[in-house]
Amino acid sequence: MSDYLKQQIEAIGKKIKDVQDLAASDSSMVSLAEEEVKQLQEEKDQLEKALSGQPQASNQPLSNSVILEIRAAAGGDEAGLFAGDLARMYTRYATTQNWRVEELDKNEGGIGNIKEVTYKVTGKNVWDKFKYESGVHRVQRVPKTESSGRIHTSTATVAVLPEVESTQVDINPADIQFEAFRSGGHGGQNVNKVSTAVRVKHIPTGIIVKAQTERSQAQNREIAMEILRARLFALEEERAHLELSTSRSSQLGTGDRSEKIRTYNFPQDRVTDHRIGKSWGNIAGVMDGNLDKIIASLSEIAQNQA
Repeated sequence: MSDYLKQQIEAIGKKIKDVQDLAASDSSMVSLAEEEVKQLQEEKDQLEKALSGQPQASNQPLSNSVILEIRAAAGGDEAGLFAGDLARMYTRYATTQNWRVEELDKNEGGIGNIKEVTYKVTGKNVWDKFKYESGVHRVQRVPKTESSGRIHTSTATVAVLPEVESTQVDINPADIQFEAFRSGGHGGQNVNKVSTAVRVKHIPTGIIVKAQTERSQAQNREIAMEILRARLFALEEERAHLELSTSRSSQLGTGDRSEKIRTYNFPQDRVTDHRIGKSWGNIAGVMDGNLDKIIASLSEIAQNQA
């Protein structure tokens, strides 16, 4: 991990010098250069703190964008319907925040049934408000197809990853396998006739990413690499937490997919976040994107732990 941090520090230092050189040769760029150098220096300071073993806020985003991944887990078709409900919940909340949502990939199992979906969400404070949503979300309700009225329990996983620039994660081209295939999603006749969809495998980690929403293979390839960078960055952050002996466990957990964080109990009209032991009513409102109270409570707990 130390070698990785040193490489990132050196890369940012070089970028700072390049920006300063540009400002020196073009007076019209001075004000812009000063702002960019300030941002780069802040990033460099954070990395240097991590290298020296000092505690720091984890997973600091380097842009105002996140990759949001939602996948159906245990529960069959009902899990797919719940994943669709979560996708609707988050996209509606994003609308209330004036954030932009781009669908990067989607695998449907039927009407309203989502096997997996990936979004890029861009806007002010998007990371700060979404960073505690990663983990296992559980739903307890009577499915529409259940004639006996029996309550079913299903789950879906959510992962929120900060978007990172290509210069921040070093990926060896020899470690990448690309495969093009015909998209089965939206996009008209073009996606069905031409192999525009892309599947990317990162050999050292085994991570596989696919993108198929755009009409060109080049666009989908860039989207896939964008998602891969975010996943690799998150992986390095997780390793950093394990290596830093000074870091202490957080009540909000690690954000791992296997960690059950929240239950949506429809019969009791209650949403419970297990990490902070707090519940809220009006589950219909929550599923309609009214997440302000939940996100505010999580943020308050996090600030008290800092």
